[in-house]
Amino acid sequence: MTGEVELKRGLRDVYIDKTESSLVDGNIGKLLYRGYSIHDLAENSTFEETVYLLLHGKLPTQSELDEFDAQLRSNRAIPSQVTQLIEIIKEAHPMDVLRTAISALAAFDPEVADNSPEATLRKGIRMTAQAPVIVTAHARIREGKAPVEPSPDLNQAANFLYMLFGEKPSQDEINLMQKDFILHAEHGINASAFAARVAASTNADLHCAIVSGIGTLKGPAHGGAAEEVMKMSLEIGEEDKAEEYTRERLSSGGRIMGFGHRVYTVEDPRARHLRADCEALGEKKGQPKWFRILSSVAEVMQPYASRGICANVDFWAGAMYHLLDIPEDLFISIFAMGRIPGWTVQVMEQFSDNILLRPRLEYVGPLDLEYIPIEKRA
Repeated sequence: MTGEVELKRGLRDVYIDKTESSLVDGNIGKLLYRGYSIHDLAENSTFEETVYLLLHGKLPTQSELDEFDAQLRSNRAIPSQVTQLIEIIKEAHPMDVLRTAISALAAFDPEVADNSPEATLRKGIRMTAQAPVIVTAHARIREGKAPVEPSPDLNQAANFLYMLFGEKPSQDEINLMQKDFILHAEHGINASAFAARVAASTNADLHCAIVSGIGTLKGPAHGGAAEEVMKMSLEIGEEDKAEEYTRERLSSGGRIMGFGHRVYTVEDPRARHLRADCEALGEKKGQPKWFRILSSVAEVMQPYASRGICANVDFWAGAMYHLLDIPEDLFISIFAMGRIPGWTVQVMEQFSDNILLRPRLEYVGPLDLEYIPIEKRA
């Protein structure tokens, strides 16, 4: 290659397209979905309403929301063959099961190859509805329990908890799960959304794009922080050990999971909502120590805020899931369930004015080597 090449490793601060789905301003900690503040949505909206907003670009009327909610509820069932597949691979990580099952759903979707806006929207709604059924079916099958059929009387968040535990959750638990889904629904061109867009840019179908997103989200540098934060909390064990643990980990070159973000140089705007909920839930459950442990860790990390290393949404999410008795290895799957609408709208935007996403690599290896027959090689 001749000439100077400017590398943008990791595509940091590279804008690949325009979007109307979300604004992520990392310098001031601002997140908007379709122009609406994440704070307003987290405190006042429902997951169903937020998904409608993302997919349709506007807040629904009551009749529009009722119709959309009915669509979600009527599309939850998964084919029996997919349930059988889950039984076969029940020992796999939940994210591997979710990725594989979503891919299998493509074989049963009559619109799989239709990339029109209308069909892509319908497929996104179906996968949003079906993902919790897949995750909870696997969680129960691996424990030797029968999957719980989705209830037509429950919304998305309530239904997830119902199918996971086999009993209807409290309103407080529903509200927490709903808020978590809202906070994770969309977040710009992050690694998994980029992967979904790359797949879409080849004119692959939405199932391919969602599978790409799920596979990318599984990586601990993207979606795995909540699980790692809870493992750290369990390792610390008690509040009075948190400060020493954190300082020793930092001094030995270790990383405190749940801190730092590729875009945010201030606190993740989503974190404040889960922080308050984590504290309240811990008190209600008689387990305040998890919030206190994390608060002690956060206090030690406070000086790092001047370097742009602040708490992100996953720092508090793990403790909240733990307090809801959700197994640690399901944490990333919850993230994925909430993010399917965001991936869907990203794919729809990619399809609307498509161009193949094909960056370059600067070659730095040897040039023009002479081929030597194998018998003459030293």
